[in-house]
Amino acid sequence: MPPAGEEPSGGRFTPLDFQLVLLRRMADHNPGLVEDARRELGVPLARMREANKRWQAMVRSPRSRGAADRLRSVLGPPESTAARRVGDLDCEARQWRLPLWPDLRFEVLLAPNGAVWNEWLVRAPGVPGPELHTLEDLTPWSCTVDEAARAFAPARPLEGSAPTRWGLAFTAPDTRGVRHRVAAEFTWGLLQRTAVADEAPPDRPR
Repeated sequence: MPPAGEEPSGGRFTPLDFQLVLLRRMADHNPGLVEDARRELGVPLARMREANKRWQAMVRSPRSRGAADRLRSVLGPPESTAARRVGDLDCEARQWRLPLWPDLRFEVLLAPNGAVWNEWLVRAPGVPGPELHTLEDLTPWSCTVDEAARAFAPARPLEGSAPTRWGLAFTAPDTRGVRHRVAAEFTWGLLQRTAVADEAPPDRPR
């Protein structure tokens, strides 16, 4: 039997429940998209709320498994596992397929001691990413953190408002070619919203 606190009375926590947890965090910024996704999954709002409640209980339980083991128990064996070097840190990258986002993978980066260093949605291997050229291309759910950072380099990381959120600051042109200072916010690695501060100063001549 699983340790106490791992599976509350609702039965086994499933991959569908995990997708509902991801959606619950995104609902703060894009309730309409989340509602559409929930209907696509064919589940009532009450189940999404219950899935999030159960997930929080699992995470906070003093007898809870570690994050990596917890994900494996919910999502099963990863679709792929690979060594990766991020800066000076050697990691193991594990990826899972989630039916709601077929072009993405849920990725976890594990440090050498087995601790989870990062967990978010990334583009699936071999799947072309979006064309990101202007501010108008940055629509909700259109891209991941690394895709936005590459498209509008140099991008500066911003502190997220919660552990599952990330931010990027960069400049991006609009369709008229006017460049703007932009702050983009991501939840579970997927773009949720952008805020435009003002027009950016023109590029210095080289």
